[in-house]
Amino acid sequence: MIRIARDEDAAAIHAIYAPSIISGVATFETELPGVDAMRERLRARLQHYPWLVWEGAGEVLAYAYAGRFRERAAYDWIAETSIYVRADAQRRGIARRLYGVLLDVMRLQGITQAVGVITLPGTVSVTMHEAMGFTPAGVWRQCGYKLGQWWDVGVWQKELQPATIPPPAVTPFPALDAAALHALLG
Repeated sequence: MIRIARDEDAAAIHAIYAPSIISGVATFETELPGVDAMRERLRARLQHYPWLVWEGAGEVLAYAYAGRFRERAAYDWIAETSIYVRADAQRRGIARRLYGVLLDVMRLQGITQAVGVITLPGTVSVTMHEAMGFTPAGVWRQCGYKLGQWWDVGVWQKELQPATIPPPAVTPFPALDAAALHALLG
């Protein structure tokens, strides 16, 4: 089941995210934020962007969210995406289905471009993004130092809908039509 993340999901989200901080490079964050901090991030993000979870047997198995790409107003129509899947839930197609719904919600908001930022080589993430229609948009060389080495980061981009002139304002996530959102979440 795909649904909107809730405050009570913070502990499960934190548990899914923690290995990427401690021993992985999917994120360049190096200090565990704590469950309360994760809950605050969730609340802040949901004020404008979607944060979705995949729930199975009453447990959060994965989460995906969108966020502001850059601070300048001219970037309002592009958003960065992230997805994390619990280790024991990987390789079941959850990531692609959850990510697909996230992209659909972003379209509903009026976002025109999605950007995936991937620590390279990131083979699994690159494969998933390209299967979802993302195309390579560039590489930031040796931009992150973690776990004793420098890492390159690749940027993948997907057009969600054609840009118009002038573009309509992006609809904040909480202001989306409830029926349309429900239809996307299933």
